[in-house]
Order: sequence, then C-alpha cells, then structure tokens
Amino acid sequence: MRSSRLVALLLCVQRDRRTTAPALAAELGVSVRTVYRDVAALQLAGAPLYAVQGAGGGIGIVDRWRSPVEGLSPDEVTALGLGGGAAADLGLGAVLAVARSKLRSGLPARVQAQLDVVNERVLLDTTGWFRPAAPEGALGDLARAVWTGRRVDVRYRRAERSVARRLDPLGLVLKAGRWYLVAAHRGAPRTYRTARVEAVTVRAEAVVRPAGFDLHRYWQDAADAFDADLRRVRVRLALPAANLPDLVRHVPGRLTAAAAQDAVALPGGRVEVRLGVEGVDVAADQLCAVPGVEVLDPPELRELLRERGEHLARAHRRTGTGLTTATAAPPAGFRDPGTRRSR
Repeated sequence: MRSSRLVALLLCVQRDRRTTAPALAAELGVSVRTVYRDVAALQLAGAPLYAVQGAGGGIGIVDRWRSPVEGLSPDEVTALGLGGGAAADLGLGAVLAVARSKLRSGLPARVQAQLDVVNERVLLDTTGWFRPAAPEGALGDLARAVWTGRRVDVRYRRAERSVARRLDPLGLVLKAGRWYLVAAHRGAPRTYRTARVEAVTVRAEAVVRPAGFDLHRYWQDAADAFDADLRRVRVRLALPAANLPDLVRHVPGRLTAAAAQDAVALPGGRVEVRLGVEGVDVAADQLCAVPGVEVLDPPELRELLRERGEHLARAHRRTGTGLTTATAAPPAGFRDPGTRRSR
C-alpha cells in the first residue's frame, strides 16, 4: 500500500535527518525512481522534505522541523506498539488515543485520509468469543511490574487451592483472547494465566532476568511442549500427497506441519505420515475432514473411522424414490470436529 510506504519514508528521513535515495530504496525495498516519486508526493502534500541532486546531495528534512512522534511519551509508544485491544486490557486505552492523535497530526493530509479509511473499515477484536473483556485488575498491576522491571508477590489459583509465589515478571503474552504472564520462579521461567492471579503486590527490588532469555523463543518452545504433551497417541496415516495441506489444516499445530514435511513417499502419489494426536476420538473427529486419508495404525482409530464412514453412508443412502428418511444413530463418542483441550 503506497500510503504506508510514504509514512515509512517520512519516518526514515526524520530519523536520519539526511540520507540518500539509494539508501532509502534499499531500506524500503523499492527502486530509486520510486523513492524520488514518493518524495515529490510528500512535498506536494506539505511534508518538509527536500531533495538535492548530484554529488553531496541527498534527501533531507528541514533542520528545525520536529515530528509530533518525537514528543511521544514511553507509555504512548508502548500503547502504539500494542494496538487497540491489548492496550485497553492493560489500562492504556486512553494513552493510545492520545498517541494516535499525535501521530496523525504529523502526517500529510493524504496519509491522514488513508488512516481514516482504515479506522472506518478494519476492526481488530482480540477478545475471545462470548467472553467479556478481561478486567484490568491483576493484569494492570502485572503489566506495570513488567514495564518497570519489578518483582511481584502473587496469590495464584491452581485447581482447588491458591499458592503464594514470588516472581520475576519477564513478559506478557496475549493468545486467543487470553493473557499469560511469563515469569521466573526461583530462576526458571514459567507460564501463568493472569485470570488466575488473585492478588498482586509489586515489590521494590528489580527483576532478575535469566541470562539469554528471549520471550518469543520461550513462548514458541512452551507452546510446542504443550502441544506435544497432548499428543500422546502415535498414528500412521496414508493419504494423497496433494492433500497434505488438508491434514495440516484439520490437525492444527507446528508438530503436524513438521510431520507433513517428513512424509515418506508411497506408490501412486500417496505418502505416509507419522504424528502424535491428542486421542483416538479427537483424531477421528479431525481426520474425517481430510480427503483420502487412511489410518494404518493404531487399529482402534482405523475401526472408529470405518464406523463413522458407514454411518455417513447409511445416512446419505439414496432409494429408488428419493432420499432415505431413516436416520442412524452416530457412533459412540461422536462429537464436533476440532474439539481440543484449552490451556
């Protein structure tokens, strides 16, 4: 989208104060000619840019001009980075509104108009279906501890009892409408549902971060470990190679995608896939939606799919006078596809 490129170009020049068209072209992934066209468009829109041709020339911004972006507070920058739903959950909704106003005021009129169109036509809703937005409560206190790098004492609900924990908050993760705190307990990173935190006391001492800790890598590893812990039943499948994307779609997760990449070729354009599944019933629900799949092992999953196939065949059998009116009871354990334990 050209409007986003114009904003990026303006911010790049503002950052460097003076640069060259080739440098901007390399950073933005466009041609030098496109850079000059964009600079001309920004100048027509009133942006204080200038371009000087020849040796020693370049593209710059007038010395005394300052973008409102430079006046953003740390909280405003944080709110912009989080976006609407997450900022509201963390008690930064009003701060985000101010930050957006500052950012918008420093953009050319044409780009402002494009932002208005986006705001009118695109809505990002991060809350889960049929769940109210999470109250700030403990989440707001935990967020402040994360921003300021302070230890916390919490009461955390586990099953039928509450436990006391002294934690080093390392980061917050929003996953499928639910917030999680990643924090070190006795030096080891752990994951905690913020909705289960019953009380928070922010302490004076600073957080001790484990050496080399990376929130993104930790979360991906934790998600993979959680997925692997659920997949305790090993299965062997055969299916047309062209239908591997269907398998990945209906048995979701990175582990399925990895298993599909390791598929072994069979005669006739088919492949064999070995992967873990959550259980026989869940696997049957998921695999019913994969065209051409055949279960090679275990026998109980193969038998369950056979029963469900026969049930569907009976329910859709045609008679000489039209569709049959008889309805057969579904096999035992039948449930909606996609059922999966939540974290």
